Amino acid sequence: MNEPPLIVQTDRTVLLETTHPEYEAARDRLARFAELEKSPEYVHFYKITPVSCWNAAALGERADDICDWLVRASRFPIVPTVLSQVREWFRRYGLLRLAPGSNGRLALRCDEPATLQELVEQPTVEKLVEVDDDGGVSLAAEARGEVKQALVKLGYPVDDRAGYRQGETLPFALREAPAGGPGFRLREYQQAAASAFHAGGSDRGGCGVVVLPCGAGKTVVGIAAMGLLQTNTLVLTTNTVAVRQWVRELLEKTTLTPDQVGEYTGEHKQVRPVTVATYQILTHRKAKLDAFTHLDLFDQGGFGLIVYDEVHLLPAPVFRATAGIQARRRLGLTATLVREDGRADEVFSLIGPKRYELPWKLLERQGFLAVALCQEVRTPLGAARAARYNAAGARSQIRIAADNERKEDVLGALLRRHAADRVLVIGQYLEQLQRLATVFALPLITGQTPNAERDRLYADFRAGQIKRLMVSKVGNFAIDLPDANVAIEVSGTFGSRQEEAQRLGRVLRPKADGGPASFYTVVSADTREQEFARKRQLFLTEQGYAYEIVQADDLLAADAAAAGAESRA
Repeated sequence: MNEPPLIVQTDRTVLLETTHPEYEAARDRLARFAELEKSPEYVHFYKITPVSCWNAAALGERADDICDWLVRASRFPIVPTVLSQVREWFRRYGLLRLAPGSNGRLALRCDEPATLQELVEQPTVEKLVEVDDDGGVSLAAEARGEVKQALVKLGYPVDDRAGYRQGETLPFALREAPAGGPGFRLREYQQAAASAFHAGGSDRGGCGVVVLPCGAGKTVVGIAAMGLLQTNTLVLTTNTVAVRQWVRELLEKTTLTPDQVGEYTGEHKQVRPVTVATYQILTHRKAKLDAFTHLDLFDQGGFGLIVYDEVHLLPAPVFRATAGIQARRRLGLTATLVREDGRADEVFSLIGPKRYELPWKLLERQGFLAVALCQEVRTPLGAARAARYNAAGARSQIRIAADNERKEDVLGALLRRHAADRVLVIGQYLEQLQRLATVFALPLITGQTPNAERDRLYADFRAGQIKRLMVSKVGNFAIDLPDANVAIEVSGTFGSRQEEAQRLGRVLRPKADGGPASFYTVVSADTREQEFARKRQLFLTEQGYAYEIVQADDLLAADAAAAGAESRA
């Protein structure tokens, strides 16, 4: 009889044995209330955190169910303090509530008067609230976000039931095709995600985050939520290309007309019933110490809903602005709630809890995502580069490893292997990309590429006029290239799990032939780049993807053998 699959440690780290027969079931259960931190080959390390428990509570998980399962699935007895801490974090979710008060103020309520008194005496909270003679606590409406931020930092999330500004009414309908007919139809999970956010229009909903894989139609979820609310909407996204994709989707999938949908970017400043803007334009200022030029956009347009696309990238200045717009409904869309800057608690407090999530592998099994084959190609440094690497400082080592000239041979072999496929080559460093683009005659898109040229190249790729495209980190987000089926990552951003999720997502749209997608990451062997690749792969491990490790020499030998066989034929 097998021993249980988990070891639960006193610091709330949970070890999961990957070779255990119950590994997959335990992984899927853990992912609902714990965060994957490390994924060596045989044992994966999870961490139970306050935010992971609060998000689980928001999704309807119960502390008793989780603790009972941990006890059953743990190989050794669990220290009682671990279980009591989990129960305490669950208890705190919803303990504090914001509600409408008198004289235009908001009331902060708690079923435990002693806890409330202790919290309002904390310096970060005390300056934002007033306590009346009967012990009631109130705050100005404009302090709504700041109070929630302060309390979540103290370990007490707030259930915000203070209501929302309705915004101007915007009647429109979705252009759904009839059952069995061609065209756009809401998938069941997209409708479920929008409904979970909307919560029937009650104050229990209207704020929060939907977590779905790239390629699963997060934009459609946003449009469905807009359809439920029928109010003017501000959509914030990552770049101008993404803005125009949102505009295109809105006009294709709804009865909204072009004069009702506006682009607010560096090129156009159109404030319309539905306005789509970039994060960059909101954080623009003429000089470092000047005020942000366009943050007043939040107060224009009669917006009753704000949609934050790629919410895990929300920049700090927009966080600060968000503190003042808590009276509007807020929907965050993302493939992963992981934030490398540790601001997950701010997303929770200012945008809202996780309202809906589906595992990538589940959507793959249902045919909504392509099957993905992931490989890491470990490429040794040449003698001269290895000497430079060993003599360099830590930061310089990262760039030296990323620029490994032997990656050129690996990329060539992979391009030959996938000669008939639609290939995206993605990287971090401009000089490296320019060199590889020249060698392999690949069209290149970087942050310096004019938007018109980007749009043309993306359109040509979608139309099949070009089959290979190289993109810098601007390609991490919001590229609608449904026919891409191969991604080759030649360099990445340190250990960013966000980035790995986004890059894999570029090739996960189901293919017309039902074939799999291939995702390669080319890393310099035995360097810091290999260490960072291991961190990036955490996200894919969380989602159930296995990485095959391939040695560059073996890949090149197979390429040479294939070329020899072809020439003999």
